[in-house]
Amino acid sequence: MNTVYFISQQTMFFAIPLLIVALGGMFSERSGIVNIALEGIMVMGAFISISFISIFQDRLSGQILLILAILVAGLSGAIFSLLHAFASINMKADQTISGTALNMFAPAFAIFVARMVQGVQQIQFSDTFHIAKVPILGDIPLIGPILFQNCYITTFIGIAIAIISEVVINHTKFGLRLRACGEFPQAADSVGINVYKIRYAGVIISGTLAGIGGLVFVVPTSTNFNATVAGYGFLALAVLIFGQWRTKKIFVAAFFFGIMKTFASAYSGIPFLKGLPISNEVYKMIPYIATLIVLAFFSKSSQAPRAEGIPYDKGSR
Repeated sequence: MNTVYFISQQTMFFAIPLLIVALGGMFSERSGIVNIALEGIMVMGAFISISFISIFQDRLSGQILLILAILVAGLSGAIFSLLHAFASINMKADQTISGTALNMFAPAFAIFVARMVQGVQQIQFSDTFHIAKVPILGDIPLIGPILFQNCYITTFIGIAIAIISEVVINHTKFGLRLRACGEFPQAADSVGINVYKIRYAGVIISGTLAGIGGLVFVVPTSTNFNATVAGYGFLALAVLIFGQWRTKKIFVAAFFFGIMKTFASAYSGIPFLKGLPISNEVYKMIPYIATLIVLAFFSKSSQAPRAEGIPYDKGSR
């Protein structure tokens, strides 16, 4: 059972940031804006929030510091995503090119600023956020050791974001309008919905969640930030496509890829994998091989929003 608990806990660390970022991508793309800038937004959110932690960790610590850093990460991602929103919505630029530009800019910006400020690009921080055991809840059989021991509050925040996203996208007026703008914006406009504002809202929500996802990825797995999120933004895009832009399917897809990432990064702690005559490099390839296989078999059946990637021109109705 110890091995099962270990795999489950590690899967949480890797799946939760994927879940948060993929849900962010869902909001943007369900509104009609392709957002392949998730990687860059994650880097920017992680860079600014980890810098915040590094600066204030002598005055604050524990969950208060982490919650403040999450707010900083979300705000950073939202502001950075406005560049993509402006280019895609107001300037009607190619959304793929705009997203690629942000992906290239973010790590370069993080490295430049870090070196200018502290001389090295790695930003160190102390992990004071680990929760050894949640009182009472940690003693629940089976569920306790998996969810409430050796955990981070980011796990619970990620699950809460998934539940809220399901409610917002499928059971609110805003969610209906968002989906309408991604499927048939002309029809939405004809009944008084401001397509531009709704798409801006979708991209900002996407940026907020991607920024938070960047921090959530770094905190449980490292004690430094080196201007990279290891391609997690692109893995989140794969989760989004595999999940067919639907909240529940994205949840399942995120945990599938989380397990693959666990096998790649923590195989030495899994007895039946550690004994296999397979090199370290092969294990590291597992998540990306799984991505290629899954997309090859399931991408044809995926149904993207009809107006996704098409700039909306009010005068073209």
